[in-house]
Amino acid sequence: MRVRVIGIDVGATYTKALALDEERNVLGRTMTKTGFNLAGASELAYLELLEQAGLEERDVDYVASTGYGRYVAPMRDIQITELTCHGRGAFFLFPSTKTVLDVGGQTVKAIKLDERGKVRSFRLNDKCAAGTGAFLEKTARYLGIDPADIGDLAIGSESPVTISSVCAVFAESEVINHLTEGTNPEDIMYGAVVSLAGKARQLMKRVGMEPEYTFCGGMSRNEAFVRALGQELAAPVNVPADDMGQFNGALGAGLLALDRVRKLQATGDWPARRHAPQGTGQAAKGIVA
Repeated sequence: MRVRVIGIDVGATYTKALALDEERNVLGRTMTKTGFNLAGASELAYLELLEQAGLEERDVDYVASTGYGRYVAPMRDIQITELTCHGRGAFFLFPSTKTVLDVGGQTVKAIKLDERGKVRSFRLNDKCAAGTGAFLEKTARYLGIDPADIGDLAIGSESPVTISSVCAVFAESEVINHLTEGTNPEDIMYGAVVSLAGKARQLMKRVGMEPEYTFCGGMSRNEAFVRALGQELAAPVNVPADDMGQFNGALGAGLLALDRVRKLQATGDWPARRHAPQGTGQAAKGIVA
C-alpha cells in the first residue's frame, strides 16, 4: 500500500515543506519566507509542495508540523517539537550522530542524542541576536553586501578580526569600529562568522557534546561557517548534501509522520486521515514531545 506523508517546518524566518513516500524517498521539497502570517506561509509551502511533487491533496495520507508555527499549520494531523524533529532528521541522515547543532536566523539549538537517535538533552540560545544567523545578516548589511554572499566573502579572509562581545549591540559596535578603521570587509565578515561559531560551541558544550557532530539549519549552507565550526570543534562536522540541512526539521517531521502511519496501521486504526478536510485530521490535536 502506497503511503505519502508531508513534514512542514514553520520557522521564524522560513517555512519548509517536504514530502516522503513509504520507502522514505523524498518526493519534493519547497521553502518560502514565513513573514507575519505563519498559517498562510505553511499553506503556501504546502500547496507549492503538492504541485512540485505532482500530488493532489487526496494523495496525502498524513501531515506533521514542527517549528515556531507548528500549532497554526491548518493542514496538520499532528504537531511535533522542533528538537524531536531535528534529532530524528539528523540521525536519519547520519546514523552515528551524537550531537546536533541547528543554526537558523533567529535560534540556535544544540541537541545530544543517544545511540538510538532519541533526544537526551538540549540547549537553546538566549534571546540575544549575537548568537544567531541574524547577526551575520546585520553585519553583511553594514558591509553593503547581500546576505546570500556572506559565505563567499568570508571564505576569502586571511586575517579575521576578533569580535568578543556577547551582546549583539556591542558586537555591532565592534563591527562598525572595524569598518571606520578601514579593515578589509572579508576579515570583518569572517570575524563575525568565527564569533558565531564560538558561541555555538559553547552551547554544544552545555549538552555534553561528543562526536559525531551534525550541523543543520540555514547556516549549514554557509561554507565559511562550516569551516569555522570545524576549527572550533577540532573535529569533522557532518553537513547534509544538497542543502538538505535547511530542510532537516521538515525531514524529521516527515519521518515521524511515517512512524505514526505505521503505528496506526499496526493497531488497525488506519486510515486515520485519509482525505479529511484541512485541520480536521483525527490527530489534529496530537502533540509529540
